[in-house]
Amino acid sequence: MGRLAIKVLIADDDPAYRDLVSDIVSKQGYEPVLAADGDEALEALWSRNDIGLVILDVMMPGPDGWEVLKIIRERSDVPIIMLTALDDERHEIHGLKGGANDYVSKPFSYELFVARINTALRASIKKKSAVIDDGGILVEQDARKVSVDGRQVQLNRKEYDLLVYFLQNGRTVLSRDRLIDDVWGLDFEGDVRTVDTHVKTLRAKLGGHGERIRTVWGCGYSMETESDKR
Repeated sequence: MGRLAIKVLIADDDPAYRDLVSDIVSKQGYEPVLAADGDEALEALWSRNDIGLVILDVMMPGPDGWEVLKIIRERSDVPIIMLTALDDERHEIHGLKGGANDYVSKPFSYELFVARINTALRASIKKKSAVIDDGGILVEQDARKVSVDGRQVQLNRKEYDLLVYFLQNGRTVLSRDRLIDDVWGLDFEGDVRTVDTHVKTLRAKLGGHGERIRTVWGCGYSMETESDKR
């Protein structure tokens, strides 16, 4: 995917900052998509499938940045940088726990902001560029689509993340704690039974391939992949 194809959604109710960030994004070779409040941001994101990064101001009318972050994270793992005048560690922790990828305080250093935009987009592009084709399970990471023996299956966000993590780790025995840390991360709320429930529903949706996810009693789970058979 070329740089010019990457679109960056900028949501900020301050026209001066919106224009400033738009100019920075444009100079980096990305295409800005502008929103003046939370509702416009959500409408722009849901109406298209080519947003590669969201830069989200915290203090906006309507649904504020925190609420927009929460709504987005229920449906999408698009990278999000929170932009705010609230220079407070508690707010930064709140944003990161809520699923933000980064947090930048106003006023910001031009060079630092550019570096964080490029870092977020590089990680996103690398993550989404691959297609996993493993013994009847096809995962198109750019579209977050999963097909099993040619039939598309609908996975929720965590089921999808679990499947990709299992496939990327082969027969490695993955403890529940490791799955919580690497798949759920800082936004995890619940206990280890949450992992078991998601594994159970994932197995069911994979049909006969669900048996490839093995329970390792007293340890966690592992998945048999095509590379394990070679």
